[in-house]
Amino acid sequence: MKRDWEELTATSYVDTVEELQTTLAEHDYEQVSEGLQILLISMSQELKRALRSQLSRLMMHVVKWKIQPDKRSGSWAVSILDARENIEEIMAEKPSLNRRFLEEIWVRTVQQAIRKAEEETQYRTDLTTLTWQEVFEDEYSVLTND
Repeated sequence: MKRDWEELTATSYVDTVEELQTTLAEHDYEQVSEGLQILLISMSQELKRALRSQLSRLMMHVVKWKIQPDKRSGSWAVSILDARENIEEIMAEKPSLNRRFLEEIWVRTVQQAIRKAEEETQYRTDLTTLTWQEVFEDEYSVLTND
């Protein structure tokens, strides 16, 4: 029986795996192979979307940090740390989503992040780009030494 793997993976990975198990029990190896390929593609695309989203969120908070120093908060600092950690986890889970991949989407993502930060802060900025160091290495903290 021909299955619609694309629709199934778009609906639920768990249901897809269950259907793969059923198909395997039916010894329909061609359908199992097709289902696995589509499932892998779908999962990979989801990780790419998640990585882009986290990078955009990270960049947006860095931009906000730069353009509104008087509004800096622990919440912004935590958002930056959280996005960095999520990016590291995704990159560890899928090694092909590495620095090279981030550099490929960098320009577009930073432009989106600047637009979002401007909209959220209601403040126009002259920023046009961010460096790797600003996004991934600089420290953003409101902690004091008191």
